[in-house]
Amino acid sequence: MASLKDLRNRIASVKSTQKITKAMQMVSAAKLRRAQEAAEAARPYAGRMAAVMANLSNSMAGTPGASPLLVGTGSDETRLLLVMTADRGLCGGFNTNIARLARARVNELQRAGKTVKIICVGKKGFDQLKRQFASLIIKMFDLKSEKTLNGAVAGRIGDEITHMFEAGEFDVCEILASEFVSVISQKPYSKVLIPAIDAIEDGADRPDTDGSVYDAEPDEESILNALLPRYITTVILSTLLENSAGEMGARMAAMDNATRNAGELIDKLNLLYNRTRQAQITTELTEIISGAEAL
Repeated sequence: MASLKDLRNRIASVKSTQKITKAMQMVSAAKLRRAQEAAEAARPYAGRMAAVMANLSNSMAGTPGASPLLVGTGSDETRLLLVMTADRGLCGGFNTNIARLARARVNELQRAGKTVKIICVGKKGFDQLKRQFASLIIKMFDLKSEKTLNGAVAGRIGDEITHMFEAGEFDVCEILASEFVSVISQKPYSKVLIPAIDAIEDGADRPDTDGSVYDAEPDEESILNALLPRYITTVILSTLLENSAGEMGARMAAMDNATRNAGELIDKLNLLYNRTRQAQITTELTEIISGAEAL
């Protein structure tokens, strides 16, 4: 049985941990509000961009001059997986769920005979995937030093992917991330980013033009060539913001659970401490009485 000193030390240790988890819960709650507002603010722009791209791509998808970034290379031999996780832990199963989806997707593609390459956005995804797929990871973006997620951050990632595609290093790019559903619910998903027409068809909400015909100036091809890299950056930024909101929500829920569990553990330790102390006092009284009677 633990001594009273050991129990006091353990109670003090758990109380210190409880203070930390409570502080992290409050910080995550404040960051979640800002991250959720940023994610919700980005959705209308991303949706409208997808709608514009969908209308332009309709007339270009079947033409010989269509950009490979839009329609693809015609091959599906090499897949690039853009795995987006958090740079920090202590957020429940948020990172693990995305990494699990990535592992399942890599195994599925390899069984189909595809060549797989991985770019990790976020240190936690890199740490989990490198144990099994270190040879497939070609780059890692560490965003821990970034104070805010903005277009410049997404632009660096988008430029890297675009340059790799133009250099013929892959045929299809998929994003694996987490969709922010609610504070306690984040859903990992996978979607195609390049060729862009697959992402456009999947995410576009076409406006009702009421039979109107629009002319593009100078022409659809020139506009698409200018907008496609920006569209890819927009999708990446929207995904980063959704991921950030999901991370904060998962961390807040995890720290709330940890705080409550610490409180329950403190109650149990206090009860054990009081029982142990009572047993010692009873033993001491018994010894004193027995000694007095012996005299």
